[in-house]
Amino acid sequence: MDFRSFEIEGPLEIIPGKIEDERGYFSEIFRLNSFAERAGNVQFVQENQSLSVRIGTIRGLHFQTAPFAQGKLVRCLAGRLLDVAVDLRADSPTFGHWLSALLSPASNNQLWVPAGFGHGFCTLEPDTIIGYRVTSYYSRDHDKGVAWDDPDIAVAWPGVADAETLSGKDRSQPPLRDLPRYFSVKDSQCA
Repeated sequence: MDFRSFEIEGPLEIIPGKIEDERGYFSEIFRLNSFAERAGNVQFVQENQSLSVRIGTIRGLHFQTAPFAQGKLVRCLAGRLLDVAVDLRADSPTFGHWLSALLSPASNNQLWVPAGFGHGFCTLEPDTIIGYRVTSYYSRDHDKGVAWDDPDIAVAWPGVADAETLSGKDRSQPPLRDLPRYFSVKDSQCA
């Protein structure tokens, strides 16, 4: 299992190995001790899955606030997607910066998005299924977001990104400059 870090401290791309033969492959996709050594001591409490039928579907940029701030371990189960994390830790030197990873079943990779980051994605193939484990339960009262197309963040979404696919909630998220400072670097190390 390989772990790749980014210029933004906290998130990790995890690339599980595969043992392949003529029947297919076997892959250990999660190992707590290896994960905890790099990401910290986290406990997953809920697993979510969503299907996006159309290419270019945009979901995000979402996060939850304390005491339900979530770290997310994200994988693509079918199709292909660009997964994005935005640093929302007010005291971070990379506040407002973003990173991305292409996730697909063929790549067998995952993205760890710690608490303190906004998360979103854009589908690159039809019928894309995303699955992710989270470190806190969903709470409607703590469910927040930031505008997916905020020019101050300037995510380089793929050319297929289709604003028509946005949910009503995602169409009305505030820009980064209007977002309360919900997180600090210390918060992202806890969840």
